[in-house]
Amino acid sequence: MYAAVINSWPLLLGLGLLMLGNGLQVSLVGIRASLEGFPAVVIGFVMSGYYAGFLFGSIITPKILANVGHVRVFAALASLASSAALLYVVFVDPIVWGLMRLITGFAYAGLYIVCESWLNDAATNETRGQLLSVYMIIVMGGMAVGQLFLNVADPGGYTLFIFISVLISLALIPMTLTANPAPNFLASTRLSLKKLYKISPLGIVGMFAQGITGGAFYGMAAVYGDKIGLSVAQLSTFISIVIFGGVILQWPVGKLSDRFDRRQVLLVTTMLSGAFAIMAMFAGERGDYLTFLVSAGLFGGFSVPLYSLCIAHTNDHLEPTKMVAASSGLMLVNGCGAIFGPVIVGQLMSTSGSYFFFGWIAFGHIAIGLFAIYRMYMTTAMPLEEQGSFVAMPVRAGGSVAPMNPETEEWIDDQPPAYAAEPELEPEEEPADIRDDGPALGSKYP
Repeated sequence: MYAAVINSWPLLLGLGLLMLGNGLQVSLVGIRASLEGFPAVVIGFVMSGYYAGFLFGSIITPKILANVGHVRVFAALASLASSAALLYVVFVDPIVWGLMRLITGFAYAGLYIVCESWLNDAATNETRGQLLSVYMIIVMGGMAVGQLFLNVADPGGYTLFIFISVLISLALIPMTLTANPAPNFLASTRLSLKKLYKISPLGIVGMFAQGITGGAFYGMAAVYGDKIGLSVAQLSTFISIVIFGGVILQWPVGKLSDRFDRRQVLLVTTMLSGAFAIMAMFAGERGDYLTFLVSAGLFGGFSVPLYSLCIAHTNDHLEPTKMVAASSGLMLVNGCGAIFGPVIVGQLMSTSGSYFFFGWIAFGHIAIGLFAIYRMYMTTAMPLEEQGSFVAMPVRAGGSVAPMNPETEEWIDDQPPAYAAEPELEPEEEPADIRDDGPALGSKYP
């Protein structure tokens, strides 16, 4: 594994610099928008532009990548993201800022696709799982550390925006000068959302709700911190702890989900996320900063793994050849939810108060838990020996198309869709390529 990491160091270094810039930018834009007097509801629309751009980039980038190659696409998108970071201080206008967030999301979607497909090509079947773990740590760790750069300069000036541009531009150096050959890109096939819902209702609903809550948090956390009177140092620490909490608890939560009914682990995890979000809400309103940080860290620890749990739960009911398409569909659903998150929370904070930030997030997590209870009542549990293995994935909006099978950790060639015009089945019949999530009580599908 160490040899694979060493061989991939240009990619990982470039990715780390990108994530430092992205982590700093998402909080800085929120703080600066608040300082400029933008209403919370307007900030919500501005921040949601990133997720809309991410979805658009996830669809467009694979087509460009197939034509011009990895290095050119990476260089072009990094330059685009670097330029967008500078325009915030040139045009202080919510419409322009929303457009810059849209462009940034588009660019980062493509950068993720380039990095993931390149990393998969550089790995072997024996090292791919470990490399993906390193990848997750770099993505989430870079986002967390990026928050701390808020303390380097005044958010009300232009220095931090220049710093973001420099970080993204520096990411070009190791990638464009690498001697490693670029991989051949293979886009995965799509699986219809209707079919995906029939396969795993909990996976779809969980990913959509996690997208709404995750988009609300990452989009509006800086605005919320400013509303409750946190200093820049306190705010950066708060967001970093939430992200680090998720990194730390990904592995133990994943291991538990491999040993027990994954729905039960998902239920407990999402309910604990909701409970700690409520605790953070009350602690923030009281000004109890220590309790607030502890609650926020535990919230992140149980909230972040939900993304991977939903993917793993859905994969439990699929044959390996369909898992890539299913994961792309789930991340598309997650990205759609993330678009609405900042808008909803911005409106609630404008009309009802800052405490609705964590209040809405808690509601979303509890809603996932209630739906999990309903699914557990409607269907029986899958035998543990038939469950796949949990694979920790970094949380991000939009569909990733890196064609890696999370179950077998093997590269998958492009395949034609296999779900079109499927005939109706009697309850005792089962499609050869779908493993149902248990006998339904009162319905044909789970």
